[in-house]
Amino acid sequence: MSGHGERYSVRPATEADLPAVLTLYAETGLDDGVRLDLPLARERFVRFASYPFYRLYVVTSATEGIVGTYVLLVMDNIAHLGAPLAVVEQVAVANACQGQGLGTLMMEHAMAHARQHGCYKLALSSNVKRERAHDFYDKLGFTRHGYSFHIDLSPRTLLETFDD
Repeated sequence: MSGHGERYSVRPATEADLPAVLTLYAETGLDDGVRLDLPLARERFVRFASYPFYRLYVVTSATEGIVGTYVLLVMDNIAHLGAPLAVVEQVAVANACQGQGLGTLMMEHAMAHARQHGCYKLALSSNVKRERAHDFYDKLGFTRHGYSFHIDLSPRTLLETFDD
């Protein structure tokens, strides 16, 4: 990526980065703009270290601070002849910095780490409404594969499910 390497860099997040990451999540609409309490975020961040490879990364700029973030999880596997797999989550780029190649920088960073760990694939999911994001992932060479399913496990939703 021409020019972006000098202006932006990707590094593992530190606990001191959490307030900026939470602000970025809120700005970009992750969790509908509701912020996780900082002490709870710190607790979760510390727990990441107990996983073999679960990292929060930030994209930084000397002039703009933290302008992007993503999480990479490398999971051990028994299937696929023991080859691990990588999952990207919580991708966010500051609104003012979108369209400047930061998403590409982060995904190239994630792909490089997944390759270094011998992963057979790098997967991510994206809300069906995020068509711009889908176009972006298509351009990076991701392929649309299968369906992504989830179930809301909040107590309220589970009660509604079983009341029917």
